[in-house]
Amino acid sequence: MFDLDFLRGHDIEALPQFLTSLSIGLLIGLERERNPTAKAGLRTFALVALFGTLCALLADKAQLPWLLLVGLVGVAGMIIAAYHNTPQQEGDPGTTTVIALMLCYGLGVMVWFGLAKLSIMLAIGITALLYFKPELRGISQKLTRQDLVAVLQFSVLTFIVLPILPDENIGPYNAFNPYQAWLMVVLISGISLAGYAAMHWIGTRHGAALLGFFGGLVSSTATTLIYSKNGKANPAMQQLAAAIIVIASTVVLIRLLAISAIVSFGNLPGLIGVLVAGLLAGLAVILLGGRKMSNGNTLVVPEASNPAELHAALGFGLLYVVVLLGSAWMSDIAGSQGLYAVALVSGLTDVDAITLSSLRLYNLGQLDEQQTVIAITLAFFSNLVFKFGMVVFIGGWQLARRVAIGFAAIAGGMLLGLFAL
Repeated sequence: MFDLDFLRGHDIEALPQFLTSLSIGLLIGLERERNPTAKAGLRTFALVALFGTLCALLADKAQLPWLLLVGLVGVAGMIIAAYHNTPQQEGDPGTTTVIALMLCYGLGVMVWFGLAKLSIMLAIGITALLYFKPELRGISQKLTRQDLVAVLQFSVLTFIVLPILPDENIGPYNAFNPYQAWLMVVLISGISLAGYAAMHWIGTRHGAALLGFFGGLVSSTATTLIYSKNGKANPAMQQLAAAIIVIASTVVLIRLLAISAIVSFGNLPGLIGVLVAGLLAGLAVILLGGRKMSNGNTLVVPEASNPAELHAALGFGLLYVVVLLGSAWMSDIAGSQGLYAVALVSGLTDVDAITLSSLRLYNLGQLDEQQTVIAITLAFFSNLVFKFGMVVFIGGWQLARRVAIGFAAIAGGMLLGLFAL
């Protein structure tokens, strides 16, 4: 005989869970209520969420787990029957509403089992996903084959290659860890891919500031190259080209801040201080020169290869390993001077590799904070010098003089932060 003793004296204790489920159902149902083709709206979703919590309560207290499956099948059968009996003239099969209703039931079940916070977060995400249907459809229609290939390539790097690599320290100085090395590849590819997608998405519609920002996320060197050429070819565009080059190089500091926060979990306050000082100085120059930027000139999207391509990922991974082992070796045989020499040389073409290598050695206890900060700062300075040389030889001295102001401000700010350290 079915025993309901578990309910006696505890009927009010379950009220908060039911109120939470009610709120979740009302939230999702509010969005569905706006859709004229949906067979379930505000009240139906609220009741289904409550039903999910009720089924979970009964299944838990009466030790009848099959009740959860029965409830889910009942909810699915109800909404499918509703669409079958009165199909929409537009031919909408109602699959979105069906799955949303089943998810709402599941969220109600989760609330009873102590996952209220996760349920609320998922409910907000589901509601946003339902609400932004036109925008999501527009994005999918604008995606090119190249964009889809980029996403698939990054997925291969992250979800196929990374999990199969061993997570153990091997090689000289125990500095090389295959899993950690490829994780750095995924990190840099992800940041660069986000900028790559955004840069091609916005194109030239939103002005130089955003173009310089996303160009810096992808490759400040490529951005410097393309706008040095444009500044040389069109003297009227030199102010704009200089601004974009400075913005792209300033964004590199934001990249380094993000990388250091992820890899070292914010354990390097000295590095943060140096990077922020340079960032503020660069932003000050950008803002002061912002009024002189003319948006009447034609902007060009910098050419950059997909950073998630396998050969690009392997190239960066190889560079990272070489710089990592080289830094550990030179630091061992020549102390700080050897490390700094590696930083100056590797920083000419890529700041990320020496930054990640230095942070890795710092996490292993092979570098102290001061050595790590100085190595990363020297690499950034080396990269600035390299890009300034590109501007001089490709864009000419007139463009270089404009760029020099911003570069000098960034370097000066970082030096002040370094002296404070």
